[in-house]
Amino acid sequence: MARKDARPDVSRRKFLAGVAVAGAATAVTNGAQAAGPGAAANKRLPSAVMPTAYQINMETGNLRERTTQTAGRPASDFMLDVIKSLKIDYCYSNPASSFRALHESMINYGNNKAPEFITATHEEASVAMCHGYFKATGKMQMALMHGTVGLQHACMAIYNAWADRVPVMVVGGNDLDASKRPPGVPTVHSAQDINALVRDFTKWDDQPVSLQHFAQSFVRAYKYGMTPPYGPVMIALDAGIQQEAIKEKDAKTLYTPRYIPSAPPHADPAALRETAKLLVNAQNPVIIADRCARTQAGMDSLVQLAELLQVPVVNQVNRVNFPNTHYLSAQGNVQALIRNADVILGLELTDFWAIVNGWVDNGDNDGHGMNETRMREDAKLIAISSVELNTKANLQDFQRYQPVDIMMPADAQSSLPMLVEYIKAAITSERKTVFEQRGAALRKSYAQARERTRQAAALGWDAGPVSTARLCSEIYAVIKDLDWSLVTQSGNVSGWQHRLFAMDKQYRWLGSSGAAGLGYGAPASVGAAHGNRSLGRFSVSIQSDGDLMYVPGSLWTATHHNIPMLAVMHNNRGYHQEVMHVQRLSNRRNRVAALGKTMGPIGTSIEAPDIDYASLVKSMGWWSAGPLKDPAELGSVLKKAVQVVRAGEPALIDVWTQPR
Repeated sequence: MARKDARPDVSRRKFLAGVAVAGAATAVTNGAQAAGPGAAANKRLPSAVMPTAYQINMETGNLRERTTQTAGRPASDFMLDVIKSLKIDYCYSNPASSFRALHESMINYGNNKAPEFITATHEEASVAMCHGYFKATGKMQMALMHGTVGLQHACMAIYNAWADRVPVMVVGGNDLDASKRPPGVPTVHSAQDINALVRDFTKWDDQPVSLQHFAQSFVRAYKYGMTPPYGPVMIALDAGIQQEAIKEKDAKTLYTPRYIPSAPPHADPAALRETAKLLVNAQNPVIIADRCARTQAGMDSLVQLAELLQVPVVNQVNRVNFPNTHYLSAQGNVQALIRNADVILGLELTDFWAIVNGWVDNGDNDGHGMNETRMREDAKLIAISSVELNTKANLQDFQRYQPVDIMMPADAQSSLPMLVEYIKAAITSERKTVFEQRGAALRKSYAQARERTRQAAALGWDAGPVSTARLCSEIYAVIKDLDWSLVTQSGNVSGWQHRLFAMDKQYRWLGSSGAAGLGYGAPASVGAAHGNRSLGRFSVSIQSDGDLMYVPGSLWTATHHNIPMLAVMHNNRGYHQEVMHVQRLSNRRNRVAALGKTMGPIGTSIEAPDIDYASLVKSMGWWSAGPLKDPAELGSVLKKAVQVVRAGEPALIDVWTQPR
């Protein structure tokens, strides 16, 4: 559908003039109030500087003062009907002109409900909020991007979602028709193929050229994104199509396609039967799970499988696949289990190679390090993973190639129930006895490992800054009786949250960013807390300092939209991983001896000045405390913060911590 006129429907000159007058009046009012009694606090004065025609044209592409009414039903209203058919709850976005028609339809025609427009202060934050929301609820959300500039801001967050196998509906506004674009900035912000910016790390994309095309592609994108392996999808939204009125002849034929979810890809039954036979007859089997459990049902299936075989389960940190409160949860020396295993079953593993091999950064000049094998020569490797169904050539998030004996390109969670049935059929009474003996040994080993963890956590308990073990322990102490969800943990706290928190439900830990991109933690925690709000869960995040400074404005969204959550700063005042990298190379090159001191902190510290995170978030409406440097104060302040969050507000505590 061609656009007749690129000019907006409402006079922007009068609007801008009104804003200028209001702005001047506000300034006078504030000044008068500061001046004290007798000042003309309520007097409104005209603006001293009016916008010029050139300024208005550059801002809006419109020099007219006369308002032209749109005749007929706006096309963007139909687009919204399509979006509503998919029951998308929220649209996280920073407002922009390239999708203004859809924005207007959402708030007026759609009454700002399903989806509700959630104001984000940065495009990277808006996508990360969708990312977090999905991991809390399992529901795909939408983010609107503005042209080339907005989409480039969002690229890192989209890549995180891709690597983390999370669906996000990314919609990018674009002025496609070069002959009808407004002059100036809109052209700079447009592209002939805007989706090309993110095609390497989206599951599917399209650029609709008509309203019916939009309807079909939007539903198709949603369907593809929500079929395992999940992933972000992209739809280019032409400004011309969305701003037009629907032609009478088209109105009779337009329709919204019905969305019917696809069944997840299932593992081959013959391969599952062979897997069951190997697992039942194995002497030292091990199960390793990464992004396997999407829901509580997936977690329950894995528990059932492990208990049938009395086999230890190694839970990778990208999801809670298996409760760490269960005696079959592998604790302590996981590498010993892998080295002794004769059968290893990997479920949605991000990196099977790194499970059975070791890479040591030994300082070789070629930078390739040293490899070592961590498995028996006769070990059988089995994999159920959907990643092979969704791999791109350019980006290397698939990790090193690891040959396996049985490879099933399928969704692991959906395949587990059938595997369980095959195992039940293969178990003999003799093997049951073996399993019981193995289970008794694993129960004892689990108890011993938990005791060692408690003892290790107590080391340096009263040290200042606060140890990461004490940080996690004190947080858990105040939330353990609530229905809590650890929505994110950015930075490195040496895995203490996984060792000390009772991860007994699938939503207790929502996983990491996927691509290890800084800037994920703060906005993703807001999105996840938003999803948890309707589910009655208490949201808590362990927020690192470096991550927060990428998109700190995302915390304003939590206040503005009444999203309660507790953020506890892991403030080690530096990019500590990089400190270690620089220090390691300094040692290898004998720089310390040559210079007489280490130069590692240069370029890696977040000090001089120290950032006052409590004041930063207070300016955005959060309850805050800190910086806390005395470990003895932490517990009582955390209790206060929990009460604030339970009352419906966001709260942050800035804690000075050990590096990791």
